[in-house]
Amino acid sequence: MGKVILITGGARSGKSDYAQRVAEQSPGQHIFIATCVAVDPEIEDRIRKHKKARKGRGWNTIEEPIELEKALAQAANHEVVLVDCLTLWINNLILRAGDHLASLTEKSICDLCLGVLDKARGAFRTAIFVTNEVGMGIVPDNELARKYRDLLGRCNQVFGREADEVILMVSGIPVSIKPSR
Repeated sequence: MGKVILITGGARSGKSDYAQRVAEQSPGQHIFIATCVAVDPEIEDRIRKHKKARKGRGWNTIEEPIELEKALAQAANHEVVLVDCLTLWINNLILRAGDHLASLTEKSICDLCLGVLDKARGAFRTAIFVTNEVGMGIVPDNELARKYRDLLGRCNQVFGREADEVILMVSGIPVSIKPSR
């Protein structure tokens, strides 16, 4: 059984950089699963910067915005996986649901998360997941934004509960909120 680490925090809190450092300190072959879709020039630039930060450091990459279990299965010949990020994964699931958004429930998100965790725990020595903490601000003023917050919040709860270790990034500083078991 592999170790699962969840790294959470606000936007631009240092989650991705910290996750990469933790992964690179873990022995074995490393793979990065990216859930971000290049939808505009600014996002394309962010993706380029993330790729540059991994270049020459022994990383392989899979870009998969929705089918995380499938991507994890593809990556199973590696010892360390870094999934960045669950925040965009939930966003992508919502976008794919489109007019059928009502079918995407907190229960269905829990089931998807448990499937991803099961696959990761069984396939890797270390699995690191990055997510944003979006529930600490104001209540969104529209239904879609509240749905997103609720689904991501449920996802984060499942990963937090099941993870062996949870780190909260605050202003670039890692704070252990669930020490390694």
